[in-house]
Amino acid sequence: MAHPFYVSVTDLHYNDKEKMVEVSIRIFTDDLEKTLKNNFNKNIDLTHPTNTTEVNNYINQYILNKLNIKINNSISKMKYVGYEIQQESTWCYFEIDNVSSIQSVAITSTLLYDYQPSQINIFHITYNGKEKSYKLDNPNSFVSFTF
Repeated sequence: MAHPFYVSVTDLHYNDKEKMVEVSIRIFTDDLEKTLKNNFNKNIDLTHPTNTTEVNNYINQYILNKLNIKINNSISKMKYVGYEIQQESTWCYFEIDNVSSIQSVAITSTLLYDYQPSQINIFHITYNGKEKSYKLDNPNSFVSFTF
């Protein structure tokens, strides 16, 4: 199913109790499947994968290659949690552990820029009850937030 716009939404939510940042990335399923196929030269069916481990590996590799997050000027190691399908979208989940507080977040993202020239990536960050948002239009790939 084709759609008239190409957008991903990335939510970063600080979990004060666990001292971690929960990262959720929403991408149209068909866009992600085509992007993974282009990058790994394999047909990918996210809804009915024949090899779940392989699909999880491809998603993890692709996103870690295209999304870089620095918290307080330090590169953050994102740990892949998994993915789920919701209607026409795929949610990909990551965690960033050992974050005691946030003063700044710097994001470099080229998610799906290799798939669609008109790709838009939207970012929402929630920290201590404050939410900040920003929209990156291809080819722009950098945004930073301060708290």
